[in-house]
Amino acid sequence: MPEIDIVLVEPLYEGNVGFAARVMKNFGFTRLVLINPCKLGNEADGRASHAYDVLHAAEVCTIEDVFARSNIVISTTGAVSKSVCHAMRMPFYSPKELRERIKDVDGRISILFGRENWGLNNAEVKRSDMICTIPTHEEYPILNLSHAVGVVCYELSNLPLPEIRLAPPGDMNHLYRHVDRYLDEIHHPEFKRENTMILIRRVLGRANLTIREASTLHGLLRRSEWHIDPALLDRDRTGTSNLRDAGEEKGER
Repeated sequence: MPEIDIVLVEPLYEGNVGFAARVMKNFGFTRLVLINPCKLGNEADGRASHAYDVLHAAEVCTIEDVFARSNIVISTTGAVSKSVCHAMRMPFYSPKELRERIKDVDGRISILFGRENWGLNNAEVKRSDMICTIPTHEEYPILNLSHAVGVVCYELSNLPLPEIRLAPPGDMNHLYRHVDRYLDEIHHPEFKRENTMILIRRVLGRANLTIREASTLHGLLRRSEWHIDPALLDRDRTGTSNLRDAGEEKGER
């Protein structure tokens, strides 16, 4: 099965962290990641019960670490848009549908669960590749954090061995930067830029691109750029663009 990290973003209550560890172990998951968690003590240990090992093996890191190392990042949310015009929260998948999207993936998948009081923020949702929501009754739609973890883990348990090795996070970020530069080349309206990039990330994120597929998209973009501005072909032949891309991979802009 894919390497699945259950990521609790700034959990407020140690009991919920313990319960989340317990329900993870119920369904065979052990990779718990905590982002800026509350203090964990006896209550967390007690709620974890026989999943004490999962709780105490939890990794504490930053949200930037999660995005940098994950092939796919999935946001969970209880509030979804019913309009396709709302790019940030469309499309969304149920946990059962999510299983079908990731079952053949060979890579690291991080599933984000938000804060108990207000969930994930807009920036976290925007950067995610997919959105998952649990169908609930409209009269009381908000689940407890550990219950939400349990539903998702149940649906994703016992996945088959992976078949598709995804392009690594660095390659995908490189592709997103190339698309962003391409929007400059075609004079894409600035007021549409943010929504366009969110939609591009959603489309490519759920496409589960391989390294070869990502490379092919780079090639298509470059060929199109050469037709827009033939001078770019000479620049690329001299290796200027390759050096620029390599610099960007190291965080140089």
